[in-house]
Amino acid sequence: MPSAESTRASVHEPDPVRPTQEDEVAAAGSELIGGPLGRRALLGASWWTPVRVIALVAIGMFALGLVQKAPCYNGAWFFGASSQYTHACYSDIPHLYQGRGFADGLVPYFDKLPGDMQYLEYPVLTGVFMEVASWLTPGSGTIQDQEQWYWMVNAGMLMVCASVIAVCVTRTHARRPWDGLLVALAPAFALTATINWDLLAVALTAAAMLMWSRGRSLAFGVLLGLATAAKLYPFLILGPLLVLCWRAGKWREFGAALGGAIVAWVVVNGPVMLFAFEGWSKFYTFSQERGVDFGSFWLIMAQNSDNPLSIDTVNTLATLLMLVCCAGVAVLALTAPRRPRFAQLAFLIVAAFILTNKVYSPQYVLWLVPLAALARPKWRDFLIWQACEVAYFLGIWMYLAYTTSGDAHKGLPTDGYHWAIGLHLLGTLYLCVMIVRDIFMPERDPVRRSGDDDPSGGVLDGAEDVFALGPAARPARHAAAQFDGPQVEWGRQGATGGSL
Repeated sequence: MPSAESTRASVHEPDPVRPTQEDEVAAAGSELIGGPLGRRALLGASWWTPVRVIALVAIGMFALGLVQKAPCYNGAWFFGASSQYTHACYSDIPHLYQGRGFADGLVPYFDKLPGDMQYLEYPVLTGVFMEVASWLTPGSGTIQDQEQWYWMVNAGMLMVCASVIAVCVTRTHARRPWDGLLVALAPAFALTATINWDLLAVALTAAAMLMWSRGRSLAFGVLLGLATAAKLYPFLILGPLLVLCWRAGKWREFGAALGGAIVAWVVVNGPVMLFAFEGWSKFYTFSQERGVDFGSFWLIMAQNSDNPLSIDTVNTLATLLMLVCCAGVAVLALTAPRRPRFAQLAFLIVAAFILTNKVYSPQYVLWLVPLAALARPKWRDFLIWQACEVAYFLGIWMYLAYTTSGDAHKGLPTDGYHWAIGLHLLGTLYLCVMIVRDIFMPERDPVRRSGDDDPSGGVLDGAEDVFALGPAARPARHAAAQFDGPQVEWGRQGATGGSL
């Protein structure tokens, strides 16, 4: 019969991480609700669990984002060339209700559209989402009434997506549930949530990350395949996962994930591809043919050049830059002294795509917010990045106000908009640098400093390396929790035993 001491040790689970005890900004912010959690606080005895609190906070912030769109809802979407920009409340949703044939009952991908855009230029699952919202939109009243209803219906569906994202991020790192507040309280998240339909793909990606953290590789693959059927960027996450599974020898799990993603993507896209190929391919041809657009450093170059690069040249250069970034992430994954966490590399690869792409729409920040909360759960760095994104959010609308206000020149001129783009680029690069530093210096990683290895890594969490390059390969086989340099032993520096 086991002793009382051994029984307690076997059932003991690590305590949840309290952000107010390890993050200065979180501790200062907690003063608004009574200050940091005390040593004698009774945890787990209230209905107000972290998941429920964070879900409600996310819904509340989403609602504030809807309020921010009120000036447009009441008229700016419909009257005046620049008022929707001066109020910073633009949204694609009401404009595309009629512009993409939903008001006329046209079937996406199958029916041609009047005007320059012959078919819907969105991936299939997003098109289904838009079509379902049109079914729920009352067909009576003026076209303005219908467009208002269409935006409101979409807002309700997107709010569900926002809640799913917050809950999934909260549950992915079991010991760090309060990191979900980074998503729920992100100002750029609330401001951009209803500009477009990106939240659908973000929600599916967040759910996929949760499934991988639970060791359910097939479910991860299916959800990631569905996310890729809604937006192109989620498939990029398979690249870092491939390299991490290579280093840990987890080929079976990666194979299940890849197979599930391919099957899910084909199931969604196959019927439309087969019976309406021209309409289905519009998203891909439009992305290829689209010129240099808002938010990219390519635009700064084009607007400051007497002989701007051709679209084909920009496509080629952007692809080469992205391939270089992919190679850099692969080298980082294989040579780091301790195998990087999955969320860290996922953030880096998506950020690389955003930084090298020829267009950056303001809602693209939604792609990064959940990954940032998992990769670098540090309030100071997160808020610095969010401040840069909010500045860009205001900058693009003020620039469009300037270009659409005629001789009045209300808003931000071209040079000012270039500074806004630069701020967005620098903010994203700053967060990337912090994450790369954490990879090379794991003792600075907030997640590993609190005693975890890779809580979003699923089968990678605590797994032994079987392949590595450079210093990480000496010795050739070593536990993921060991690395050369300053030793971090479950959140404590080995030499002194002092808390970080």
